[in-house]
Amino acid sequence: MTTKIGFLSFGHWQDAPGSRTRSAADALRQSIELAQAAEDLGVDGAYVRVHHFERQLASPFPLLSAIAARTDRIEIGTGVIDMRYENPLYMAEEAAATDLISGGRLQLGVSRGSPEIALNGAESFGYRPGDGQTAADLARAKTELFLAAIDGAAVATTDPQRSGVRAGLAVQPQAPGLRERIWWGSGTRGTAVWAAGQGMNLQSSTLLSEDTGEPFDRLQAEQIRAYRTAWVEHDHGRTPRVSVSRSVLPVTTDLDRRYFGTHGEGDQVGLLEGVRARFGRTYVGEPDLLAAELAADEAVREADTVLFTVPNQLGVEYNAHILETIVRHVAPALGWSGAAVGVPQN
Repeated sequence: MTTKIGFLSFGHWQDAPGSRTRSAADALRQSIELAQAAEDLGVDGAYVRVHHFERQLASPFPLLSAIAARTDRIEIGTGVIDMRYENPLYMAEEAAATDLISGGRLQLGVSRGSPEIALNGAESFGYRPGDGQTAADLARAKTELFLAAIDGAAVATTDPQRSGVRAGLAVQPQAPGLRERIWWGSGTRGTAVWAAGQGMNLQSSTLLSEDTGEPFDRLQAEQIRAYRTAWVEHDHGRTPRVSVSRSVLPVTTDLDRRYFGTHGEGDQVGLLEGVRARFGRTYVGEPDLLAAELAADEAVREADTVLFTVPNQLGVEYNAHILETIVRHVAPALGWSGAAVGVPQN
């Protein structure tokens, strides 16, 4: 049952007709403004996607810190950070600082990353897989070091000439509870099971690289159940969180119809890096229809958190309109009972 909802923005910008987000500055400032509007509506989370070498959001920690400074309640997070590009120890410092600024509201999604425009982009950042190591191996190894660092493990030693002793050093600052608010973005059952073993929450990807012909929501639900089974086996002493994201575009005005029409798209299937993959559908229609369709979505029923992707280039005001419709007319049908602030429930 859905207990939390959030929005997920890719932060696109383009100096083109129709775009309300013409520059990187627009994308960043509007992300902050949309998070403020979402908090006022009662939305639980503001999440951003991270992409490198593209006209999209790429450096999450300054942005999330700015959102934290301008809001009081809403969770702030990523969906996801590509760990191939990261220095795990520097990232641990940035994540802890952001979490402390927010008062413990950071929900950090990390992963191996998605297909990208750059050829071997992480190598341009100075990171290359070792001999016999794949890019996925590199991302997981970095993630394990990052997890250890935010958990307070010693990742360096003192200089005996300066301190007089040899002892372990943890990165600083440390943010209490952050370790339990790290999520792994998973596109397969195998990586979901691995994430459970690491004690990370699960962000089930909208792109699953193991198509079996089953509908996307059923494949995703199978992944979530495999994750939860593995979690129980490892007994981490707490209940994990699981999120799915959905492209949901309610149609309530003539402007909505001009933008989106009246019908969504079904699942898409294609080859991704030589592997048959299945992509999630886009939901378009009147709110009562969307509510019924999402309530029947098997993966939405399995998850406790649903992130709604937003067409950010249409501007803050329009995206706040979409979120308000979801808060009023769609999310309650999924079991969400968050009390919207200043928005009457019809």
